[in-house]
Amino acid sequence: MKKLLIPMFALGVAFAAQPALANDGEALFKTKPCAACHTIDSKMVGPALKEVAAKYADVDGASETLALHIKDGISGLWGPIPMPPNAVTEEEAKILADWVLSLK
Repeated sequence: MKKLLIPMFALGVAFAAQPALANDGEALFKTKPCAACHTIDSKMVGPALKEVAAKYADVDGASETLALHIKDGISGLWGPIPMPPNAVTEEEAKILADWVLSLK
C-alpha cells in the first residue's frame, strides 16, 4: 500500500504545482533550459533578457514574435550563435514571452 501511496502523492504535488508555474514566468523560466544561456541582467551565451525586453518594447506583436522565437528557435538576430528550439508548449512560450517583455 505504501508503495502505491508515495507515487500518488508525488503525482498530486506535481499537478498542484503546475497552475502556479502557469502564471509565473520567472518560475517557469527556472524550470526550462533558458537559464543555461540567458540571465536577466547580463549577456551570457545569449542576450540579457532585459536587453530583449528593451529591443521589443514598442514593437507591435512582440509577445507573439518572441513566443515563436522561444518555441521554434532563431538564428542571426543576436549574433552568430543560434538559439535552438525549446521544449515548451505554445502556452508556456507565451507566458515566458510576456514575462520577458515585462522586465525593465
